[in-house]
Amino acid sequence: MQKDLDRLGECAVEKPMKINLCKSKAAHFLRARVKDPLNYSVMDTLIPEKRSCKYSGIISHSYLSWADQVNYTVKENWEALHFTMRILTKGISNTRNLAYMSLARLILEYGAACWDAEREGQISALDRVQKKAAKLAYHTNSPNWENLASRRKLLRILPLQNVLWRTGVEGYR
Repeated sequence: MQKDLDRLGECAVEKPMKINLCKSKAAHFLRARVKDPLNYSVMDTLIPEKRSCKYSGIISHSYLSWADQVNYTVKENWEALHFTMRILTKGISNTRNLAYMSLARLILEYGAACWDAEREGQISALDRVQKKAAKLAYHTNSPNWENLASRRKLLRILPLQNVLWRTGVEGYR
């Protein structure tokens, strides 16, 4: 890995390319405890080591846990839901439903195919947000919305089904 970073530094010197080392982080991604620190450097600047990093809006933890991502998603969703509640306190149910589907639910489902919650506490935290949204939209705890766990399951299956359909596997055309 260090050889590749050295080549990157050489390429940056040869071509007018700037590397923002403040945004660079080094991380291990495995369940075992690592005692040796990562000592990667680019152009003689040590890259700091982090336990988690955010890439394309998804937080990956070095111990392969999605707890940080779930907590972040729940926090962002509560903010979107409270914004919706403040703006649409006197709106009709269909308007509040549409606002939830457009703002808050997108946050709950963004990238869920890869970080799907696996622990009961994480699943219930995500479901609490949806129950609160149901109360906001319809003044009931059980709207006709699909369960979040089943929606996430569908999000994981659809890409596989698309691949099978494109490759011409019998039964998918």
